[in-house]
Amino acid sequence: MKTATLKQIKTELSTYPNDKMEALILRLAKYKKDNKELLSYLLFEADNEAGFIDAVKNQIDEDFKKLNSINLFLAKKTIRKALRTTEKYIKHSGLKETEASLRIYFCYRLNSYKELWTNSTTMENLYKRQITKINKAISYLHEDLQFDFRIEKEELLGIES
Repeated sequence: MKTATLKQIKTELSTYPNDKMEALILRLAKYKKDNKELLSYLLFEADNEAGFIDAVKNQIDEDFKKLNSINLFLAKKTIRKALRTTEKYIKHSGLKETEASLRIYFCYRLNSYKELWTNSTTMENLYKRQITKINKAISYLHEDLQFDFRIEKEELLGIES
């Protein structure tokens, strides 16, 4: 079976009545957790982006509270899990402002455990990739927002040194 293109799907969906469209969406949400999470964001969170960002920051905090600071291997796993959570919610939102905000917050939280991962090349590279992604996200924003986020990033980098 060949998968249809996005254009073909869009064309076909435009011909469906509302009740059939609702059934399709519910069926899609039933089979995969990611689809359900994205649908939940679109229906309940998309109108309040600031509240969504705060909720994701609380989730990142929860992930970092579970960090095992004694065992580096377990700490790396927890940090990667927090990053996966961050990436997932960034993908749900799709806004560069949200991306920059969440990545900066993740790096702040990661910096609070800097003594744990400074000798780990893997974690240092992960951190540097996040800084690169922050720079890229900031470059897409309006000039006023770029200024605000660059100040936050410079504060973050000031903590780093």
